[in-house]
Amino acid sequence: MSATGPSDDPEGRASILPAAADQPDPPRRDFLTLLTGATVLVGAGAFSWPFLDSLRPEGSGDAAPPLDVDLSRVVPGQQIVVVWRGKPVFVVRRTPEALQRMRGAALRQKLRDPDSHALQQPAYAANWHRSVAPEWGVMVGICTHLGCVPGYAPAPGGGAPDWPGGYACPCHGSRFDLAGRVFQGSPAPLNLPVPPYRMIASDRLRLGENNDSGSFGLDDIQQL
Repeated sequence: MSATGPSDDPEGRASILPAAADQPDPPRRDFLTLLTGATVLVGAGAFSWPFLDSLRPEGSGDAAPPLDVDLSRVVPGQQIVVVWRGKPVFVVRRTPEALQRMRGAALRQKLRDPDSHALQQPAYAANWHRSVAPEWGVMVGICTHLGCVPGYAPAPGGGAPDWPGGYACPCHGSRFDLAGRVFQGSPAPLNLPVPPYRMIASDRLRLGENNDSGSFGLDDIQQL
């Protein structure tokens, strides 16, 4: 299990910008800055995951048992990543401020599917926070464009003035909010998938097991 959270570039590296005549316009430059930060956070795994997953023996994760995840040490604003059925699963503890931004009309109008109409989550997660409990976000961390792993960029701003916090894919620029809802204009066509899971305690969840309100599996997801 690995943990990621809000941080600056740990090596203090500066972005290399093109000559003044070739510099992109300010919005694009801001987003490139955001992507740079996300790339640092997600590391080489963003690019290697599709290749490594292709080496997994056929069916090795198909019958994987449920996985219990301990949340007791996850602080607000932090994300942990676990592997279940051979896939990275993001588990993020969202702050009250982040939840307020997620509900705002300003953000909703920028999203492609703010109300989760596409079947990318169980029925019990088809809500504004796309989860069982608003505080906890649980998503399969694979971009719905071409399968890279999006970087965790939770801080508002983050080099882009209108950035509300969320995920930025370092491969082709797709953006998602902290509920995994994709932004309009992103190459990714759909929200990040939400796997079947349930809360078995206030500080523990179980991946691969639905709550009492339905039956859902990864095979039911529209696109993974």
